[in-house]
Amino acid sequence: MHIAKKIALFLGDLVLLYGALILTLLTRYGAPSVAGSFAVHLIPFSLIFIIWMFIFFLSDLYDLRTIKTSGEGLKKIASTTSIAIAASICMFYLFSGLFELTPKTNLFIFGAWFFVLDSLFRTTFARLLERGGHAFILLGETPLIAPITHYLAHNMHTGYHLVSHNISPSWGDIESLKSLVETQRVDTIVATPALIRESSSLMYSLLNLEINIVPLTNFYEMLFNKTPLEEISEDWFVENLTLHRPLYDRVKRCMDWSASALLILLLSPLMVFVALLITLTSRGSVLYIQERIGKHGVPFMLYKFRTMFYNNNGPLWTIKDDERITTIGKILRFTHLDELPQLFNIFKGNISFIGPRPERTELVNQYRAFAHYDMRHIIKPGLTGWAQINFRPSASLEEAQEKLCYDIYYIKHRSFFLDILILLKTIRYVFIPHS
Repeated sequence: MHIAKKIALFLGDLVLLYGALILTLLTRYGAPSVAGSFAVHLIPFSLIFIIWMFIFFLSDLYDLRTIKTSGEGLKKIASTTSIAIAASICMFYLFSGLFELTPKTNLFIFGAWFFVLDSLFRTTFARLLERGGHAFILLGETPLIAPITHYLAHNMHTGYHLVSHNISPSWGDIESLKSLVETQRVDTIVATPALIRESSSLMYSLLNLEINIVPLTNFYEMLFNKTPLEEISEDWFVENLTLHRPLYDRVKRCMDWSASALLILLLSPLMVFVALLITLTSRGSVLYIQERIGKHGVPFMLYKFRTMFYNNNGPLWTIKDDERITTIGKILRFTHLDELPQLFNIFKGNISFIGPRPERTELVNQYRAFAHYDMRHIIKPGLTGWAQINFRPSASLEEAQEKLCYDIYYIKHRSFFLDILILLKTIRYVFIPHS
């Protein structure tokens, strides 16, 4: 359902972009000239619309959590539209020979029309989601109920409304459940995995209600994009993880190798410049080589540009205003240029572009206290991953455990589509630090 809503948002924006173009031409040239003007503007603006949609995506306008009827939502649309207009002006003037237009005035008129249309569209869309949706019954007891109910109460756009919560349903509850289904138009039952296992015959009988029965783990993943480790056991991994995927793995390795080779070639002058900066501004080696844990728990040496003072020891996690980091190191970390040598790790096959981030051996030894931690090592680690774009860098055991929830989610759902999504989101966080 979430995917369908996102597709609806995407298609709505696409229609509104062309609608705003028509209104712009009507405003500027009048009705008699619209047909001819539209023919002239169609191809150039269609190319620009690709940039607009990309900017919308990077600005999280297709994240359903940003769909709000308040001023906050309108402010986000306004700021994103302003960025898109600025990018469009740059494209039209930098590549005037390609576009054969420099429509600065039309772009501002277009931006105003689009802001009005998109604000109305998203406000209406949010209200429809809040009023419609799915009534569901929650069965079983789990600590996850509190965050789920809190999230649903503050994010009406999900379209899910909790009708009833039965901690320990029995056969005597069947009739009351049937009554709720009929009177409250319930179409979904969400049940904890423990209840499904312990009361399988009861859950089987509920199928006669002709409604969806969803494991709470799946429901939680849909809402939060992470796996609730508190609710899963070893059998969950057996049932949900597909590890033998030869086509996916071979294609991904081929893309990793070719893309890393090309980037090493293209970025070698920049890497030489960074190496010179490090050499001239602080004592020590240019590279920071550190043992990390890779696929199947096999250690390897990870390469990064050195960002700390030579032979400086301290806590395993970096902290805010860390005095161990050099002035150049702060710039390299802010711009993520310190990560460039990892292209050689990708080329060698130690890591992939996308996957769970490889951790230091010392940290892994601590993290193994978490349930199912070693499951993150059943696939190749990556330069960036699902946890990195959804959660800040961990600075404690609690935060590391939270990131593990995202890593397990990625391992379960990994695909070319998800990898592309992570890659695009990473582009945003290169320029906009994630706090």
